[in-house]
Amino acid sequence: MANPFLSIVIPAFNEEKRLPDTLEQVYSFIKDQPFESEVLIVENGSTDRTLEESQEFSQKHEQFHVLEVSRGKGLAIRRGMLEAKGEYCFMCDADLSMPIAEIRRFLPPVLTGFDLAIGSREAEGAKRFGEPAYRHLGGRLINLLIRLLALPGMHDTQCGFKCFHYSVVRDLFEHQTMGGWSFDIELLYIARLRGYRVLEVPIPWYFNPESKLNVIQDAFRMASDIMQIRHNARNGTYEKTAVQASESLTPGAD
Repeated sequence: MANPFLSIVIPAFNEEKRLPDTLEQVYSFIKDQPFESEVLIVENGSTDRTLEESQEFSQKHEQFHVLEVSRGKGLAIRRGMLEAKGEYCFMCDADLSMPIAEIRRFLPPVLTGFDLAIGSREAEGAKRFGEPAYRHLGGRLINLLIRLLALPGMHDTQCGFKCFHYSVVRDLFEHQTMGGWSFDIELLYIARLRGYRVLEVPIPWYFNPESKLNVIQDAFRMASDIMQIRHNARNGTYEKTAVQASESLTPGAD
């Protein structure tokens, strides 16, 4: 297959129950599209049959591929994105809290003129379904912390659905240092340093009762990670080298 138009990267940790249905939904979506797609399932340290379920599905569907990393969502996304060959590279949570067909919101001709488009549950036109009030409040408090310390003006950095144009993928993910949940903040921080065009895309989002948000614990963790990100920036961790700045990237390039 030639380089696809769309790459979908799905991190999977202990997802044996939900993953088979998710992969079927993804397959039903991509097979009906007028463009070529690939799906990269990145298993990251599961203790159940997530890896086996992924491998069994990929053996039956040539567009699906399985990668493995040690535990960490950020590590899984990084591995998948650096392996992806699509013109547009989309990260997608395994629970499909955003229906898979909504990916069209992130792609031409619906959306153009961006380097990075992030799914937003707070942008005008977004809809939340089934989310308890306490869960929403907790998420907003964490976002307030993120806006105050790192990303002013961004209303939803932690939604698990984001689309990257191939031209910025390698630059962003090769500079990523966070392997856990704060990797989104780091990538967006780097994108702003670079002056990349970042858009928030309103989406319909369905609450997953298995979510493990802990406002106090997660807030302290985020604050610590943000301080590390700012330290990295001061120390030049995110600066391009002369070689990187002069490289011309093409879809799927090594």
